[in-house]
Amino acid sequence: MKKTFDLSVYLVLDPDLCREIGMIETTRLAVAGGVTIVQLRDKQADTAKMIETGRALKAVLAGTGVPLIINDDVEAAIAIGAEGLHVGQSDMAAVMARQRAGHGMILGLSVETEDLARRVDPSIVDYVGIGPVFATSTKPDHKQPIGFDGLARIAAMAPVPAVAIGGVKAEHAAPALAAGAKGIAVVSAICGKPDPEAAARRIAAGIERARA
Repeated sequence: MKKTFDLSVYLVLDPDLCREIGMIETTRLAVAGGVTIVQLRDKQADTAKMIETGRALKAVLAGTGVPLIINDDVEAAIAIGAEGLHVGQSDMAAVMARQRAGHGMILGLSVETEDLARRVDPSIVDYVGIGPVFATSTKPDHKQPIGFDGLARIAAMAPVPAVAIGGVKAEHAAPALAAGAKGIAVVSAICGKPDPEAAARRIAAGIERARA
């Protein structure tokens, strides 16, 4: 599988926030609005449930060119035929994730410090998620927020493309890109919004303006 991915507008699905519309419909609408990459993150789901949801997401994403990334469940990622896997520092080690997932799969890694970014092996990891930029209720156990200055310092140390995550919204596109990120990863800025397509479109427009 050829690794092609665009970190510009990275949707991280949250089953609770998406409950009203559902993760599948939220994804369909958000991709229509300009989301470029989708991550299924459901810490309460077992592998069977992740596979069920992931396969439904794959069907929605078919033909869009938008890759599906599975959070912290390599068995589900393989079973789904997902394009990628994302792991955190407390999840499976990146080197082991790469061994299990194979070299065709996109592999993302969360990093919160300059030291962790410096130690990223680009032969193993394809991109890093840097944050939290701000405090966020969608991940209550997150580390100390780093702000845009921290994002810039960490992104400068990373040998692979970075996406900013943690409380970021459309209006943060410009400072995130100025700090070295290739895009922004959002949860509540799309999940739970009454119009996910419009929400995604605002973020995509913010990215486009930041690059103009």
